[in-house]
Amino acid sequence: MQILLAEDEVVLSNAVKKILEQQGYFVDTVYDGEDAVYYAQSVNYQLIVLDIMIPKIDGFEVVSALRKKGIVTPVLMLTAKTATADKVKGLNFGADDYMTKPFDTEELLARINALTRRKGDVVVSHLTYGDLSLNIHSAILSCKEKSVQLSRKEFDVMKLFLYNPTATVTTDTVITNVWGTDSEATNNNVEVYISFLRKKLKYLGSAVSFRKLQRLGYRLEVHSS
Repeated sequence: MQILLAEDEVVLSNAVKKILEQQGYFVDTVYDGEDAVYYAQSVNYQLIVLDIMIPKIDGFEVVSALRKKGIVTPVLMLTAKTATADKVKGLNFGADDYMTKPFDTEELLARINALTRRKGDVVVSHLTYGDLSLNIHSAILSCKEKSVQLSRKEFDVMKLFLYNPTATVTTDTVITNVWGTDSEATNNNVEVYISFLRKKLKYLGSAVSFRKLQRLGYRLEVHSS
């Protein structure tokens, strides 16, 4: 299950991400409201965990913008704002649930489970596009009768593209999702891992390939035989 976490306190963000990943969730992290809106539109998340007091645009505006765009992904607001008026405001703007900091880990996980059950989501075990299938539990990429094991970084890159198979993904987006915003990764790191994956797609004999769009990023394409 894919979760978007929007929290500008890096230490807390890393802690929540670790908690969720230990439960088997895949977590993308962003640190401001504009990125939260962008990612929520670009990726098919099953849940958004959203702080209210984040830079650029706050959590209330994020929820409002997403609902106006027809995005119905469940939103759990996780915030230090404890006033009843803030809770009511968040729910009125379109949030599905509200938790205050500091929070209890078991309660957080219980609320996440309740929200995803309510939406009726099915936990996805494979991501597919064209003739490719990626097992998100084993990180094995398959095409017809062939398969190959991906490294952790290769898996993270491939997963990002398969969640957005028809979208152009910028190198900045890849860096943020795979290495994190506080890393020293550059466009060269992205190019290296795209190159690794291209070789594996060639080995598999897949009709899917990475296309580089100058100054924009990369996207997946399916070539007809």
